[in-house]
Amino acid sequence: MYVCSCFGVTEAQVKQHAEDGAGTPRQIASACKAGTDCGSCVRRIQAILGRGACPRRELADQGRPVLSGIEGLDEAA
Repeated sequence: MYVCSCFGVTEAQVKQHAEDGAGTPRQIASACKAGTDCGSCVRRIQAILGRGACPRRELADQGRPVLSGIEGLDEAA
């Protein structure tokens, strides 16, 4: 099922980007452009991310740090 008709992005693609670490609609947009044209899909993307499709969101919900272990950030600290 298409989430973003403007760029032909499917729900499966959004979920895959979320599994790969995209935790916000803006990060999804950076990964595949979904939500950057007419914007009508942004709420659908938010709903997909809110259903636990995002590993970082699950960590945040558990009160655990979401930025630890991300490549490049540990060295900067």
